[in-house]
Amino acid sequence: MTPTKHLDAQALNQVLPWPELIDALDQVFAREVVEPVRHHHTIKVPGEPDATLLLMPAWITGEYLGVKQVAVFPGNNTRGEPGLNGSYLLSCAKTGRPLLQLDANELTSRRTAAASALASRYLSRPDSTALLMMGAGRMAKNLIEAHCAVRSIDTIHVWNRSEASANTLLQHLKGQGLNANLCTDKALPGIAGQADIISCATMATEAIIHGRWLRPGVHIDLVGAFRPDMRETDDEAIRQASVFVDTRAGALAEAGDLTQAIDSGTFKQQDVVAEFSELCTGQHAGRRQLADSTLQITLFKSVGAAREDLAAAILAYDAQKS
Repeated sequence: MTPTKHLDAQALNQVLPWPELIDALDQVFAREVVEPVRHHHTIKVPGEPDATLLLMPAWITGEYLGVKQVAVFPGNNTRGEPGLNGSYLLSCAKTGRPLLQLDANELTSRRTAAASALASRYLSRPDSTALLMMGAGRMAKNLIEAHCAVRSIDTIHVWNRSEASANTLLQHLKGQGLNANLCTDKALPGIAGQADIISCATMATEAIIHGRWLRPGVHIDLVGAFRPDMRETDDEAIRQASVFVDTRAGALAEAGDLTQAIDSGTFKQQDVVAEFSELCTGQHAGRRQLADSTLQITLFKSVGAAREDLAAAILAYDAQKS
């Protein structure tokens, strides 16, 4: 049997260009996709903290089957090894035959950024030009590129708790010819108040974006805060915004920005305006359908969905075949 081809992070960058990937996500949320609940398994490691195995399957009947496997081994940190390793296997949903293996970390990062850009296409003002990026890791780099693929961004500000990390990202962005600038703690309220899009990809457990800073019509993109004990915005930001999510089931269970606002009484589950499946099928028109489409603050909270990985893997498979 011919070995299944493997695409590493560098290869994925080539076969998953932003416009095509964003469109692929748009299309997959309009399709019937089977997404079982994510599987969690605890693995004992002698003399070290327990490890966790995560399995995230999804399939389109009669077409493609995909499974993402993520192994989290906290003890690896003491050996200077990555604590998280993952892989993605795409198979034929008619025969089960393996088709392609992909680097799960890069796949996840790119499809997550593409989901934010897809939400921006529906929710940010079409004339948005100023982006504030909260965070400076690999996810931030991908988010900036993805947002620039759907809006004519001409000004980028980067904030990060570590200015050294922010400056590293800024050097990369400037090398691409982008107008990118450092956002200091002191300048943050003012820059946040001038931004058209604010994208957050941090590990914050307390609000770093406050509702009192926000200008009418701004779009907020929240990628971090993937646990109920984490958050990137305060209750006032949630209260002012029309809130959209990738999936209600995931966001209302896992997203700290929303669960904490629900606990405080600021927000109710039924306050979610729409999820991707409604936006991508035209059941809701996004910003255009809001009462004041120019001045309304919009907020998108993502926690990820297995169908996003599947859509990206199918796109990569089709690209490497041609």
